[in-house]
Amino acid sequence: MVQLAIAAGVTALATGLFLAPLSAQLDDQAMRRALAIAQTTASESRLDNALESSRPTRHGPVQNEAERIRAATGAEYVVIMDKRGVRWSHTDPDEIGRHVSTDPSVALSGQEVMQIDDGTLGRSARGKVPLRDEDGKVVGAVSVGIAYESVRDRLLSTVPQLLAYAGGTLAVGALAAYLVARRLQRRTHDLAFSDISALLVEREAMLHGIREGFVALDRNGRIRLLNDEAQRLLDLRAQDTGRPLEAALPPGRTTDVLTGRVSGADLLAVSGHRVLVANRMPTDDGGAVITLRDRTELERLGRELDGTRGLIDALRAQDHEHANRLHTLLGLLELGLHEEAVEFVTQAVGVHHATAEQVTEHIHDPLLAALLVGKATVATERGVSLSISPATHLPDRLVDPHSLVTILGNLVDNALDATSGERDAQLEAEVRAEGRTAVIRVSDNGPGVPEDRRAEIFTEGWTTKEPPAHGQRGIGLALVRRLAERYGGSVEVGERPGGGAVFTVTVPDALSDELSEAQETPHREAVTGSHPTRRAEGGACRPEGATEADR
Repeated sequence: MVQLAIAAGVTALATGLFLAPLSAQLDDQAMRRALAIAQTTASESRLDNALESSRPTRHGPVQNEAERIRAATGAEYVVIMDKRGVRWSHTDPDEIGRHVSTDPSVALSGQEVMQIDDGTLGRSARGKVPLRDEDGKVVGAVSVGIAYESVRDRLLSTVPQLLAYAGGTLAVGALAAYLVARRLQRRTHDLAFSDISALLVEREAMLHGIREGFVALDRNGRIRLLNDEAQRLLDLRAQDTGRPLEAALPPGRTTDVLTGRVSGADLLAVSGHRVLVANRMPTDDGGAVITLRDRTELERLGRELDGTRGLIDALRAQDHEHANRLHTLLGLLELGLHEEAVEFVTQAVGVHHATAEQVTEHIHDPLLAALLVGKATVATERGVSLSISPATHLPDRLVDPHSLVTILGNLVDNALDATSGERDAQLEAEVRAEGRTAVIRVSDNGPGVPEDRRAEIFTEGWTTKEPPAHGQRGIGLALVRRLAERYGGSVEVGERPGGGAVFTVTVPDALSDELSEAQETPHREAVTGSHPTRRAEGGACRPEGATEADR
C-alpha cells in the first residue's frame, strides 16, 4: 500500500505539473496567432486607401476584406478601425460606425498588443497592430480575436490523453509494487514490518539477556551474530562480527568443535581457564548456530554447595554447644552465682566490657545502645572490627526509637555483608543529634558502591547477593529510605576515604525537646552503669523505671 501510494502520488504530481503550464502555453499560442493574423491583415495595401476613400458601411470594401480574412483564418472577429477608434468592420454589421469597446490608444500609437480580454463578443485572445499608409503614417488599427472557448476546448481535449498516459504509468507502478510486495512477503514469511521489528527487539533482548553463549555463523563460516556471554566465554569482541571464526579464535580443540570439524552433542572445550560445553546446529542456509555453557560456573556452584553443607553441619554443632551453654547459665543462676553467670556469658559471646561502656557512654537510648552492643558481637564473630565514631552522641529523648533501630540495624547489616571475608575489615557507626535532627552514618572499607548504581541500590528487590530459599533480599536499604522519607529526611551514599562506602541518613524531628540537666544526669549515670544494681557487666543496661517499649 505504501508503494502504491507513492506511485499514485508521483503520477498525480507529474500530471499536475504538466497541466499547470499547459493552460498558459495555450493562451500564449492563441494570442500569438491573433497577433499574426492582425499583422497579415494590416499589411494589405488596399485597406489604408479604403479608409481614406470610402465610408464605414455594411458592404464597404473594408468590411468585405475583413470578413474574407476572418473566414480564411478561422478567427472570431477581424475589426478594422480608423484613428478615432470607429469600427469599419465587424462580424455584427450593426456595430460598424460605432466606437470600439476596448481602449485602442496603444495600437493607434504605433505599438502591437496581444492579450486576453473581454469585448462585445465575449472573452477572447486578442492581437492588435497599427494600420499604416504607404508613408508609414498610422491611419488606423487592426484588432483580431480568437475565441477563448477554442483555447479551453484544446486544454480539455488534452486532459483525457494526459490521464491515459498517467493511468498507464500508475498501472505499471502498481504492478511493480505488487511484484516487489510479493517477493518481500515470501522472503519475510508473510510477516509485517511491525512484526519483524518486534521480533528483532525480542531477539536482541533474549540473546543478550540469557546466560548462555550464542554464536551464529553464515555459510562461509563468518560470525554473523555474537551475544555478550559468548564474547566473555570466548574472549571475543563485538568487532569480530563478520570475521571468519577460525581467524577470530586460536587453533585448537575449541576451534575444531565450533567450526564443526568435531561433531557430537555436549562437547567439552577449553577457552582460557574456562571449561565449556558446546552444541552446534546447522541452519537451512548452510550456516550454523552454536550454544555455549560455562561448566566452570557449575563446578563453582558445586563447591559452594559443598561449603553450604559444611556450614549447615557447623551450625548444627554450634546449636548443640549453645544449648549446653544455656544449661550451664541456668545452673549458675539457680545456684545464685550471678557474678559467675555474667562472666560466663561475657566469655561465651565474646563481648568485652569496654565495648559496652563505649557504646553507652555515647548513646543514652537503651534500644540503640543494645543494638550496637549486639552488632559488635556479630561483627566479632564474622571477623569485622566495629567501632563507634568519637562524634557519636545521642541523648535519651527519641520520639520513635524503633524506626532508628531499624535504620541503624539495616545499615550495619549491609556493611557487615559488604566487609565479611575481607582482610582487615573495618566498620564504623556514628549516631549524633543536631538539635532535633538525628544523623546516622555507617561507613565500611568494603568494595564500595559504583557511582552509577548509587540511586539504584535503594530500589526494593535490588541486591547483589543470592536470595535465601525462605525469602527475598533487597528490602533493607529500601526500608531505610522509606523510613527516612516518612519523617521528611533523606539517605545518601558516598565513597569512604581510602575506599569503601559511607551511608548517611538524616531524620528530622527525631528527638523531643531538651531535658533539664537534673533529669538527664541521673539517667546518664544509669545508662553508663554507675549504679551496681542496674548494670549488667560488659553489656548495655536498662535504666530504672524503663518502659515496656524500652524493654
